[in-house]
Amino acid sequence: MSVIGITGGIATGKTAFSQQLRELLPDAAFFDADIAARELTHHDVEVRALIEQEFGAAIYSEAGHLNRPELRAIVFADPGKKVALEQILHPRIRRQWAIEAESRRTSPGPFFADIPLLYETGGETLCQRVVVVACSARVQLERLMTRSSLDRSAAEQMIAAQMPLTEKITRADHVVWNNGTRAALAQQVETLAALWRHRAVRE
Repeated sequence: MSVIGITGGIATGKTAFSQQLRELLPDAAFFDADIAARELTHHDVEVRALIEQEFGAAIYSEAGHLNRPELRAIVFADPGKKVALEQILHPRIRRQWAIEAESRRTSPGPFFADIPLLYETGGETLCQRVVVVACSARVQLERLMTRSSLDRSAAEQMIAAQMPLTEKITRADHVVWNNGTRAALAQQVETLAALWRHRAVRE
């Protein structure tokens, strides 16, 4: 089994890439770090306590729901708070997907780890290959503003807080350029899926 990391920048289209990949490779296993983070912040008592300690009890509603827009605004405005949140979540997320990858080591299909901060957390060391989903700076900014209802300044701040996309591209084994239509993305997904099927047979 190959462990393949999927990463990129915010709003570059990692989710769309993974969705199409799931359709083409139904026998493959997937881990989604964003889903894992949501489950931790909602269900893990220790994580909730640490977040409340760092960001205040009001970060959760009376019904127990995390105020994600507020948390996002805090961490992107304060680098120290961003680091604090990462220290709470990232070791736990990495532990989860490392255990899952190991448990599937004898499985015939590939294991895909969709990790937005793969390089930032050193997760590439657990992967045989890494795919970076990228797009132009203009498209990324427009998508983020539309998707998250942000003004230009806030969107630029969020993008600037991440590792430069150009650096991720230079470190990747494969780059998917997601600047256009879903059909254009699908063509690249099909090419990579065929490549991985071929390598799986050879391995």
